This record gives sequence, C-alpha cells and structure tokens, in this order.
Amino acid sequence: MEMKGIAVSSGIAQGKAVLFEPFDNSLDYRLLPLSSIPSEQAKASHAVAQLCQQLRNSLLSLEAGSANYQLVEADLLLLDDAELTSQISRSINTLQLSAGAAVQRVFYHQASEMEALDDPYLARRAQDVLSLSKRLIATINGAGGERLQQLQEDSILLAEDLTPAEFALLPLNHIKGIVLKTGGITSHTAILARAAGIPALLSCNFDAAAISNGTELFLDGYQGKLYAQPDAKELATLQKQLADDRQRRDALARYRDIPCVTQDGHSLTLLANVGNLNDIARLPQSGAEGIGLFRTEFMLMDAVSMPDEKEQFSLYCEALQLIKGKCLTIRTLDVGADKEFSCINQLLAEDNPALGVRGLRYTLRHKDVLHTQLRAVLRAAAFGQVRLMFPMVCQPEELDELFAEIEICRQQLLLEQKPFAEPEYGIVVETPAAVVNLSTMLPRLSFVSIGTNDLAQYTLAADRGNPQLTASYPAFCPAVLQLIAQTLNTAKAAGVTTSLCGELASDPRIAPLLMGMGFDELSANAAALPEIKAAICEGKFSEFVELAQKALQCQRISELESLLSGCQI
Repeated sequence: MEMKGIAVSSGIAQGKAVLFEPFDNSLDYRLLPLSSIPSEQAKASHAVAQLCQQLRNSLLSLEAGSANYQLVEADLLLLDDAELTSQISRSINTLQLSAGAAVQRVFYHQASEMEALDDPYLARRAQDVLSLSKRLIATINGAGGERLQQLQEDSILLAEDLTPAEFALLPLNHIKGIVLKTGGITSHTAILARAAGIPALLSCNFDAAAISNGTELFLDGYQGKLYAQPDAKELATLQKQLADDRQRRDALARYRDIPCVTQDGHSLTLLANVGNLNDIARLPQSGAEGIGLFRTEFMLMDAVSMPDEKEQFSLYCEALQLIKGKCLTIRTLDVGADKEFSCINQLLAEDNPALGVRGLRYTLRHKDVLHTQLRAVLRAAAFGQVRLMFPMVCQPEELDELFAEIEICRQQLLLEQKPFAEPEYGIVVETPAAVVNLSTMLPRLSFVSIGTNDLAQYTLAADRGNPQLTASYPAFCPAVLQLIAQTLNTAKAAGVTTSLCGELASDPRIAPLLMGMGFDELSANAAALPEIKAAICEGKFSEFVELAQKALQCQRISELESLLSGCQI
C-alpha cells in the first residue's frame, strides 16, 4: 500500500509503525449504582499508581534540574498528594461519580482555585493541572501512555499532529521517520524533524485503520511516499534506496571538517539554526562554523514558568561554552501567531494572529519579558561572540523604542555592577515593509538576517501552516526572490553583513544560487549542512553567479523549478 504526502525532511527510513493515538478522555457522567463504587475506587487508585510509575520512569531519562524534569516532578507531587486522592475517593463514594468524572471534578476545582490566586506561577500551573487530569482520565480509560518510552526497535511514528513539546519527548534514537496528517514544509514539526535529521512526511492522509502497530513501513523522504507492507519487488527497490541513502550520507561526512570553498576559491560561511542545547551539542557532527539562529522561544515549550534572568544567562553561557569561541546569534522570543506557550501571559485571542501581536510586537508590550532576556544576553556577551537579532521588525519606530529599552537595561546593569558587553545588533527581515524600510533602519544595525518562511507568507498572503497552500505558494518564487535580492543589495551598499536563516538556506539545490546572489553567510538546519557544503565545494562561484542571474530573470515558479532541475552544479 502506497500513500503520498509532503516530504519536509529528506532521507529513507524503515521501521515498525507506531501510532501516536490521541488520549481517550471520554467520560461517563451517569450516576453509579452502589454496587459499582468499589470497582471505580479501584480504577482510580490503580490509574494514579500507574501514572505515577510512568512519571518516575520518565525522570530516569531526563536531566535533573531541566525544565522537563521539573514539569514531571511537579506532576508527581500533585499525584502523591493524599488530600487530592482522598477528594477523588470521596467524589466516587458520596456523589456516585465514575472514576473519570471524579478526577475531572477534583482537578478542575483545584485548577480554578490556582487561577484565582495572585501568584502568576500558580495561575499558570493551573493549565498543567488540567493537562495532568486528561492524562489520568486517559489512564483510567486504558491508555497506558508508555509505548513510545518503551520502544526498543527502529520505528516510524504516525500521528494526526505533533506539537513541538511532544516532539521534544520522543525517543529519537528509535524514531527513524515521522508521518503526520497535518502540517507543511515550514511548520514547526518540519523544522524540528529536519534539525534532528529525521525523514518526515506531512499532510499524508494515511489510513490508521489499515496500519496497525508493528506494521512494516518504508518512508521515502525524497519522493514524499509512505509504503506499508510493500510486496517483494517494492521491498527490494526500497531496500536498495535505503542502502544508497546511507552510502550517500557516509560520503557527505567527509565534507564536515573541510572549509566551505568553491572550486574557484570563493568561501561561504555556513552557520546552524538551533532550538536548544541538545542541537548545539550535536553541531560538531555538522561542521557548522557557528550559530546563525538560536530560536530562544523553544526553551519555553515545557517550562512551567518563564525562565528568569539567571536561567537564561546560564543557558546562553553554556551555549557559548559548547561552541568554543564561535558566533552565537540569539533571536529574541518569537511568540504569538502559531507559537503559544503556557508559561507566558498571552494576549486576548486574535481574529488574525499571524498579522497580530507577535515577535517584537509582543515583547515591546511586555517589557518585563523583554528586559529579562535583554539583560541575560548583555551579560552573556561578556563571555563570547554574541549577536542579538529581533523578529518581526517592520519600521524604524520599533527600533527606536527597542534601543531605548536596551539603554534602560544597560543602565540597570551598570548600577548593579554586573559585567556585560555589547552584542552586535540585527533584525530578521520577514515582511515586505522591513525590505522597504531597511535603508532607514540600517544605521542602527550590524547585520540583518532574512527569514524566508515568514517573508514568503507575508508577501504571498498565504498561511505558511496551511497544507492546501504549500504547493501553490512556495517560498522559492520570483516575488520572494526579488525581495531577497533587494534586501541583500541594500544591506551590502551600506556595508552591513547579510545572512539568510529561512528554510531556503537548508535546500542544497538553492544554496549555490543564494551564494551566487551575493550572500557570504547562510544559516541552515544542521542536518542539511554537509549536503550544502558538498554542493558549494563541488561547484564554481562563477557558475553560481550565472545561475543567480538567470533565476532573477524568471517570472514564473515553473521557470525557477526548471532552472534548478536543469542545473548541472
């Protein structure tokens, strides 16, 4: 059986199917007959014990003191609360509620009390309590929740959807491929899969009823196909592709430690996009010359509270230590739109969040959040080469306000006699307005980085997360390419370093073209760097320039695709 989807992370994968099924949170609200009360009491007690054991097992695989560890530990403390379990028991016994309904009643009451408190930590913790209640109800209903943690063989994960937080808890040593029914090329799951080097297929409408756990699967991350129980002929072809893919990856490994220089002597700086310390620790395997994008909002995924200045300062210093003197480019929190985190105060629901309070717009409205991060970055800059860039900047007035806040943080640190240093400052160019206003903003900036994912979204008025629009509105199109060229030319004329950190930089077919346009620096997913370096090292800069000139003359998406497919570089 063959199924198609959007290939968002290349490679060939083979493994057993593991269905990531939604929790069963169904509830029985009927009044219990008295004879059923003992069995419901037993259900509740057994579920609490079972979930506690799962959480203890999870702690064994987590780093003590990490955000994930603290979150699991907090859940354990709640489940070990004798008063809470006593309330569940009383609800079953006196109100004749089912075990699941009793859990919902008690947990929702506790969450409501937390939300009413002035303590912001406890108010945010209320959402975690509600989430834990759903897991406990699912356990009562028979969902063990341990399948993923107990994987012992190569597997391909199939799911309706997968949040960044859920991705962070996957046992990546056993997950060889990911297949989702939702998502597109620039979705956050796609970005995470590429960064981890895991072949992934999104917007794949697989038939869960026809694929049981343990079914042998092949995932072709080049052609965008998933094969379930292939016949003998298909199996032979796929196994050869798998062997070829492994051989290709082994061959690319030789490029890891050599300079990224073309055959005719032109060099390109290759940096990595990262989201956490695990990504940074793996950078030596990619040959990255530094970090061109540190997505700091990823540190909020599992945080029970907003990381304070000390936590962020320690994180940035540890990152600097891991990269041993190389450049660390930190992007301030890019929250809002499709990025929501329980540990920070969100604004009211917006009718059009992609055009709403996001990125710098959010942090300028939440000065406490902005100051905490600015102070931590300024302090970390005293210990290494740090660049700081700001997302969703559209006009110079925003920079005026931003640098006024930076000055406030400087003066605070001076008064407190805390050592700090000036990082280089830059912006992420991701709207047409930023391109048009760039010359006015450049005097304040040391560098700019083009974020092609959002630049394409706002230029084409096409939601980057909508799979129905992915094929018709790609980032690699004449309109976006012209805006990239305009940005590059404006910045170069002012002598300002220009990088590109969007997903276009991670495409080995497009990276030579970008170099030919004039980029001296690209920041890509670490897993893509060896293939990008191979494309650069095996070609000539003169050919890249010619390719770029032809691309900028294209007026249709089909012309650009034909140009790349016919390119011999």
